[in-house]
Amino acid sequence: MKKLSIYFLLLSLMMSCSNPKEKTVAYKWPDAKAPVAAIVPHNRVIHGDTVVDNYYWMIDYFKKGPDSTKVVDYLKAENAYLDTMMKGTDQFQADLFKEMKARIKEKDESVPVLKNGYFYYTRNEDGKQYYKYCRKKGSLSAKEEVLLDVDELAKGHSYYNATGFNISPDNKLMAFGVDKVSRRQYTISIKNLETGEIYKDAITNTEGDAIWANDNKTLFYTAKNPVTLLSEKIKKHTLGTDAKTDAVVYDEKDNTNYIGVFKSKNNRYIFIGSQGTLTTEYRMIDADHPELAFKVFTPRSKDVLYDVFPVDGKFLIRTNWNAKNFRLMECPLDKTEKENWKEVVPNRNDVLLESVDEFKDYTVLSERKNGLNELRVLKKDGSDYYMKFEEPVYTAYVGANPEYSSKTLRYIYTSLTTPTATYDYDLATKDQKLMKQQEVVGGYNPKDYVTERLFATAKDGTKVPIALVYKKGFEKDGNAPLLLYAYGSYGSSSDATFSSPRLSLLNRGFVFAIANIRGGQELGRQWYEDGKLMKKKNTFTDFIAAGEYLIDQKYTSKGHLYGHGGSAGGLLMGAVVNLAPDLWNGVIADVPFVDVINTMLDESIPLTTNEFDEWGNPKQKAAYDYMKSYSPYENVEKKNYPNMLVTTGLHDSQVQYFEPAKWVAKLRATKTDKNVLLLKTNMDFGHGGASGRFDYLKDVALRWAFLCTLEGKTK
Repeated sequence: MKKLSIYFLLLSLMMSCSNPKEKTVAYKWPDAKAPVAAIVPHNRVIHGDTVVDNYYWMIDYFKKGPDSTKVVDYLKAENAYLDTMMKGTDQFQADLFKEMKARIKEKDESVPVLKNGYFYYTRNEDGKQYYKYCRKKGSLSAKEEVLLDVDELAKGHSYYNATGFNISPDNKLMAFGVDKVSRRQYTISIKNLETGEIYKDAITNTEGDAIWANDNKTLFYTAKNPVTLLSEKIKKHTLGTDAKTDAVVYDEKDNTNYIGVFKSKNNRYIFIGSQGTLTTEYRMIDADHPELAFKVFTPRSKDVLYDVFPVDGKFLIRTNWNAKNFRLMECPLDKTEKENWKEVVPNRNDVLLESVDEFKDYTVLSERKNGLNELRVLKKDGSDYYMKFEEPVYTAYVGANPEYSSKTLRYIYTSLTTPTATYDYDLATKDQKLMKQQEVVGGYNPKDYVTERLFATAKDGTKVPIALVYKKGFEKDGNAPLLLYAYGSYGSSSDATFSSPRLSLLNRGFVFAIANIRGGQELGRQWYEDGKLMKKKNTFTDFIAAGEYLIDQKYTSKGHLYGHGGSAGGLLMGAVVNLAPDLWNGVIADVPFVDVINTMLDESIPLTTNEFDEWGNPKQKAAYDYMKSYSPYENVEKKNYPNMLVTTGLHDSQVQYFEPAKWVAKLRATKTDKNVLLLKTNMDFGHGGASGRFDYLKDVALRWAFLCTLEGKTK
């Protein structure tokens, strides 16, 4: 389930291959015995269909916690097997880690953001995994205040994530959330920025963000169900009181919706948002009066999504109401019901309105056309213009812009060859200033790399965009290894961004490609709807079509094609190895959502009920039958599968560890080939992996070593 964000000098090739099907593999895999998971038959009976699940017992740790050691012992055995199989690459992995870490500027600083008279930024120090959260009053030449030293707080913790930094309106207090387990259950604390004292007001089991009312003493936050981890309640906390007595100001009764609380950019309103895949509802109060009850902006209605943006004298609304690709509307401050909305920017069949950023004198629309980002500026006089970007494939998006009265837009630009750059753009004059560009230590020349955009034809004739990058000197003869990545769920778009760790693949002759398959939202809302629920298989066949096209165009071949996806993209990997196992020489499935039916039947598993509108509810027979026809775990067969590396985390709250563990166990017992199948379980982390800015590179080094080893590249 369950999103994941994926991160992907110069060394000579170990060897080249004239015939991809006869390539020499320099690394000899050890003749080690793989773990054999115990078989404990468990019958699932629903809709008159009986399915025997031999590995259902692996859910024990999730259900029983540390009292269940059987599954932990199995996961450790799989880790030991992986270590044995990859032992000969230990030095290669260490070299890859060192190589990738060396590209990172260790002593670094983010671009300061001005808010309420202070410049806020983070600062990294040499050798430190985390950062300091700092500010300066009025000027960048002012004295630095270190608001939170995360390097110090994280000492002694294998995982530490601090988030939700929120400063009180009087600039004297800071609320922040901390997760020490990687379960996305945060404890909110409050720090006095004048004295340095951290108050005893510890608020546990939250989403991590706390919103200040304008009285500087009242906080609103999102409380989670401790079992399902659903965001169920919005609570109100008053400084100095026991969090156990906090009042519930909103209780969400629909367990298919996510909820949250936030403050408007103009600081006039506090909003509670409730949103599912298909419906939205907002409630609001005056931020000056936290004692008031929240009132509904406009009631939820089926298939209607909307967002609200207060500006002077009115509300702006982004909505899909009678608008497939969303439109911009407005309404008076005192007449917010849907019947009072007036259209400002209409729906367009070829343009998706993704988001809105409001300013006192301007409105900036983030749009998407032909799969690419566009930023459109609306002026108060009704005129507008588009900002221009030159590369054929790129990503441009709005950055941090907390000041409502600002006439400067902070935006971010990157591409497969352009390191991430932060710009300040004058909305009146259209002048822009580069504030910072990601530095690749050791030297990097974007002209040494080539990026292209292609379109594959899916089985139903649909054109599927592919963005790719490779190093100059690449020859289109089918001999190059190619890593094809995709996600394809939740309407999440996979854009072309720069990755310095990816250079370690490109410099070894790999091509890297991103397929914008259906289920994402790159080509509009319909692109998403054509890859979900009863059309989910389009996601998988699009990816296969992309791989076949890249082979047909001789960017690679079956002996050199690799797939990579994580979370819902891991479901994609599981589906395509069932559908087209001989297409891939290897596949990496990170934290994969592969046991679709069993997970969606168990409402005690975090996030299950929130996702019925994405995958379907298998308690309904039609949904059950369709999900069973593609769920990777259900469809493992006696046949040859490609080489595979599967990863998971014991504390993963998004995709529980037992999904990939069960899948690997079933593959081991069923598949007929002798290809490598490895499972890596991180016993300390969850869905997003390590929290430090260097530690995650160890996981990347493992992935890259796995791919390079399959290609006979061991240096």
